[in-house]
Amino acid sequence: MSRAGARKFAFLSIAAAVVTIALKALAWWVTGSVGLLSDALEGTINFAGAIVVLAMLGVAARPPDEDHAYGYTKAEYFASGLEGTLILVAAIAIAVAAVDRLITPRPLEYVGSGLAVSVAASLVNYAVARRLYEGGRRYRSIALEADARHLMTDVWTSAGVIVGVAAAWTTGWERLDPLVALAVAANIVWSGYELMRRSIKGLLDRALPPEQLRILDRVLDRYRDRGVDFHALRTRQAGARSFVSLHVLVPADWTVARGHDLAHQVEEDIRGELPDAVVLTHVEPIGYPESYRDIDFDR
Repeated sequence: MSRAGARKFAFLSIAAAVVTIALKALAWWVTGSVGLLSDALEGTINFAGAIVVLAMLGVAARPPDEDHAYGYTKAEYFASGLEGTLILVAAIAIAVAAVDRLITPRPLEYVGSGLAVSVAASLVNYAVARRLYEGGRRYRSIALEADARHLMTDVWTSAGVIVGVAAAWTTGWERLDPLVALAVAANIVWSGYELMRRSIKGLLDRALPPEQLRILDRVLDRYRDRGVDFHALRTRQAGARSFVSLHVLVPADWTVARGHDLAHQVEEDIRGELPDAVVLTHVEPIGYPESYRDIDFDR
């Protein structure tokens, strides 16, 4: 599947970030709410993250070359990792503003108008997040998925801010507004941590997820019923690309051509079930001691 189409989703995310930053900044300017300010600051992180996603999707789409024989698909992990870092920076900025407002509280103004603008911004983020999820699934892109998760977190964060600001306005308890901002900061920290953790796992060549491994086992079981066996199965995920290597054990009296043909069919069947997978097989005779020396991962 061509990866070029994934970039249009990144452009959509950038456009949404510009719109929501403007709306949320207007809501903060109208009300003076530090909770709404925290929401606007997170919008700037959405914008920066979307720019990084666009850049990394361009790098990930490059074809393999002499220096990068396995391609550039891992570039997507840098996008989601950097976005997680930016989220943490935003959380610190929000917490600093909230603590200052706790010390010197101030009344809110024009809250109704400000909250209406903030709700409009949240609806934009929700619609775009749903589209990014769709793009992430279609192109198997962790960068788009991370951006979608970030935007959806922003939606729930905004909902909490809106409720908190409305409560501060109706009760007259001015310190409730910065307390909500601190809660927003804590939620953002968790979101950033999750993005960074997933990116690190991807860069460490983590195995395919369990659901894909089950699909792989089902493919191999069809051949086991025909007297063929497998070992030294190893998998890894690199962005949208999957890598699978395994040894195919065939009867010792088979010709080289017959073993080669079966291994080729195994590769085709795996690629049919796991799109964008790179499959490498090695044919060995069943029952020969040498065939079982390289089962362990340290060999």
